[in-house]
Amino acid sequence: MTSQPQTLIDHLRATIWSRALTSAEMMRVEADCFEQFVPKGGYVCRKGELTENWVGIIEGLVKINNFSPEGKSVTFTGVPPGGWFGEGSLLKDEARKYDVMALRDTRVARMPRATFIWLLDASLPFTRFLLMQLNERLGQFIGQVESDRTLDIDTRVARCLAAMFNSHLYPGLEKVVQISQEEIGYLSGASRQRANQALQLLEKEGLLRLDYGGIRILDLEGLRHFQA
Repeated sequence: MTSQPQTLIDHLRATIWSRALTSAEMMRVEADCFEQFVPKGGYVCRKGELTENWVGIIEGLVKINNFSPEGKSVTFTGVPPGGWFGEGSLLKDEARKYDVMALRDTRVARMPRATFIWLLDASLPFTRFLLMQLNERLGQFIGQVESDRTLDIDTRVARCLAAMFNSHLYPGLEKVVQISQEEIGYLSGASRQRANQALQLLEKEGLLRLDYGGIRILDLEGLRHFQA
């Protein structure tokens, strides 16, 4: 028996940041937020556009990326269901500096800028959440720079998978990740074939198991500290 898709309201009420909001604050959030469907390959956000919303992933998977002057795609991170992004651009009131593309059919939640700023002013717990969010994001990107500059592809794939299990940035992610080898390649900067080789190595090491349609994580700490 298949479970029913999560509604926008269910998604909002399940977030970490909503748990400390008052009932009045939550009522405004539920009234102001809206949902959008983005097909695979479509843009959730475009570089250079005005940042009008804080964005959460209800269902699907997106990648945050940019293109080099030579036209090479550079992926910064992936955002699975439960993750929210874009707070930095909202706080700085600047145009978005990256593209966000759907790696599969994706449902996104959008909180208008006015609601985001109102919550920031009205709710101390929400402000604390954002401080933690920004700190975790900074740590994630520092790790990503280290990974891209110093680590081999096998280790990058391991760290890429482990990074998806940040309990603050991506709460509620199950130990079975519904992600394809092609998607892993996009997020770790490897071809599908090379990502497949890395996953097979990690499976032999007992860190994960390749299931149909996804990857079952067996040893998260092992993935975080794996070094080929």
